[in-house]
Amino acid sequence: MSALRILLTGASGQVGWELARTLLPLGQVFAPGRGECDLLRVDALAALVVATKTDVIVNAAAYTAVDQAEKDIDTAMAVNARAPEALALAAKRHGALLVHYSTDYVYDGTKIGVYTEADATAPRSAYDRSKLAGEEAVRASGADHLIFRTSWVYASRGKNFLKTILRLAAEREELRIVADQIGAPTWARLLADSTAFALRHELTSRGKGDFQSGTYHLTAAGETSWHGFASAIIAGARARGADLKCKSIVPITTAEYPLPAQRPANSRLAGGKFAAHYGLCMPQWEVCMHLCLSEFYQ
Repeated sequence: MSALRILLTGASGQVGWELARTLLPLGQVFAPGRGECDLLRVDALAALVVATKTDVIVNAAAYTAVDQAEKDIDTAMAVNARAPEALALAAKRHGALLVHYSTDYVYDGTKIGVYTEADATAPRSAYDRSKLAGEEAVRASGADHLIFRTSWVYASRGKNFLKTILRLAAEREELRIVADQIGAPTWARLLADSTAFALRHELTSRGKGDFQSGTYHLTAAGETSWHGFASAIIAGARARGADLKCKSIVPITTAEYPLPAQRPANSRLAGGKFAAHYGLCMPQWEVCMHLCLSEFYQ
């Protein structure tokens, strides 16, 4: 039996880096760099699927500069919408399964409770619209697909909130952090591990002829604010011996920290559908954060 062939895009990103390792037990992973995988050229993406004779495409590539997207919507749409569409159409032509990642930002954040997959989307910024357009293009392609929406992703490498807070806490005595936006910080490794588990499950389903495409919310359990997350990061770093200058973490409102693109006040995603379908119990965000910090300070 020939090994499964997996094409991974965005392997240099924080989620992609983890996926390049967690997907290895499933088959042969092809993780082309940016020079080989130009997300702005849809013809090149289609050719890459053919050249690698791909069975599974895992698209971890994304344009994530939320504020910059307000001025560069064309690039955001190219990477977040047209590239996933090209990969999905190629997956459809060649009978491959596509895994695609999306975001809590497809919702406007005005709901009182947690968002389920059945809730209506309402993107507000250019970035949000580009991510939703990517989702819609994948669904419209007719390809077998899994779309995983996640939130507040961080890791011990790359650019993310956790690393930014550690840097600022070492430089400044006071940090002012938004406290009226709520979500679930999600470790990139949890995303990658969960994806590999889900893929194994769905590949078995495909083999039996009972696979169903779907959209799932995939985050760590629990919730906090950016202020709560920052406070936990700093406390966890100090517990590991970090010498930090920060003496005060001041909670502020979103209005006190204006940005070009609006952020949802409520980014809470209900993970019950994913947990029930795959038989998994997602860990609390604090557990993952401490594991990430231990890795960072090892």
